[in-house]
Amino acid sequence: MIDKKLVKSLVDEWLDGKDYFLTDLTVSTDDRIVVEIDHQDGVWIEDCVELSKFIEAHLDREEADFELEVGSAGIGQPFKVLRQYEIHQGDRVEVLTREGKKLSGLLKEVTPEHCVLTVQEKKKLEGEKRPKMMDVDYTFPYSDIKETRLLIDFK
Repeated sequence: MIDKKLVKSLVDEWLDGKDYFLTDLTVSTDDRIVVEIDHQDGVWIEDCVELSKFIEAHLDREEADFELEVGSAGIGQPFKVLRQYEIHQGDRVEVLTREGKKLSGLLKEVTPEHCVLTVQEKKKLEGEKRPKMMDVDYTFPYSDIKETRLLIDFK
């Protein structure tokens, strides 16, 4: 079986000095290797091919027959690492909490411990007859988030 630590070290070596970052790496028991990378400006297919060739050149098919897939994290996929939150700060996202509450809003702030989501909600202010749309900030520790996805707007 292919050692996941070995593959991770190869990916880290290839990523060194590049603006790409690793979002996911799996090695199954039948030696199927799946590597997902991301970049602030998107992932180019040529770079996926280059990383794939780099990994393949450093693994011995005589030692273990493996299947290798290198790709991007995917535009509609949930965030998997803090760096994805960081590059999408200021963008509209959808957060699904562990309790099952779904909120859409602006990813206002990102720290290593939590993120802040600004959501438009109707709130009735004291002394007012009707509720008004207002920005409400929700702070979520990452442990309270089941998934976060970038909202895609085709308008």
